[in-house]
Amino acid sequence: MNTTLAALGSLGSMGGLFSATVLYSIGSGVAVGGGLALLLVAVRGLPAKPDHEKQKAAERASELIRFAGQRGSLAAIVGLVVLLLTRWAVAGIAAGVLVFFWDRLFGGAGEERAAMRRVEALASWTESLRDTIAGAVGLEQAIPASARAAAPVLRPHLDALVDRLRARTPLPEALQHLADEIDDASADIIVAALILNARLRGPGLRQVLGALAKSAREEVDMRQRVMAQRASTRRSVQIVIAVSVAFVLGLSIFNREFVEPYGSPLGQVVLAGVCALFALGFWWLRKLSAIETPERFLVRDEASIQFVRPRTPAQQSLQPEEGVRR
Repeated sequence: MNTTLAALGSLGSMGGLFSATVLYSIGSGVAVGGGLALLLVAVRGLPAKPDHEKQKAAERASELIRFAGQRGSLAAIVGLVVLLLTRWAVAGIAAGVLVFFWDRLFGGAGEERAAMRRVEALASWTESLRDTIAGAVGLEQAIPASARAAAPVLRPHLDALVDRLRARTPLPEALQHLADEIDDASADIIVAALILNARLRGPGLRQVLGALAKSAREEVDMRQRVMAQRASTRRSVQIVIAVSVAFVLGLSIFNREFVEPYGSPLGQVVLAGVCALFALGFWWLRKLSAIETPERFLVRDEASIQFVRPRTPAQQSLQPEEGVRR
């Protein structure tokens, strides 16, 4: 690597491709192109988003603000320490970014466990609701009775549902609020079955709830197997990253001459490229370790409840409808 940096440095000193003038020109071109792209977006505007997508965007923004408050200070401190030890601006920035996004890149186990607990709680509540309905009890009476024995992760949402029912809120609308609060595709399937029964009052709800509970149990088992297989891989990746970062910092502190070419402007550019490749690899590993879950299909459009389904090309050519009303 030192030989490569020395060769590139010689090219830069001779006014070659990696000269400061060429690099400044490339940076200026990128800046101008990005500014023009932002200007076009500002002039044309962005398509309007549905209300439920706006709500999700606001929740993500508030979550990002809380996350930045917790991680921002630590990332700034680590970046400043690395900058003082190595005297490399790129290394300081890369260390700060790595600390800031550590949980997002190499974590995720806590979120997966929380999702599994939520799905398992949904399965238990569905079974309890099915058994309560078996005693010839109506859905309006079965929901408060089953909410008392619900898991802690679902208890606040079910208590809010019971409060809405006591306030004379129609059952389909109260169930829609429940689906919005839980915000899970598995919950949408269960709530959709309850909404259909509340509107149509047809038979067979016990059988449907039993099948949905069994499906939720199978989903929990599948996620547990996947997490067990990925735990060792995730730990190996974290060890490799920690050793790589410690090795680079150790060389920059205890063997400064070996990494001296990185201190030049051209060396910083090369180091930025190496950090970008590492970041791309981290992002790819994160995508591979993430469990893809289906999107929610039970969404709210003003006061109505809709089951959103993809339109066919023939339907898109006609008057568009937002969904199939139940």
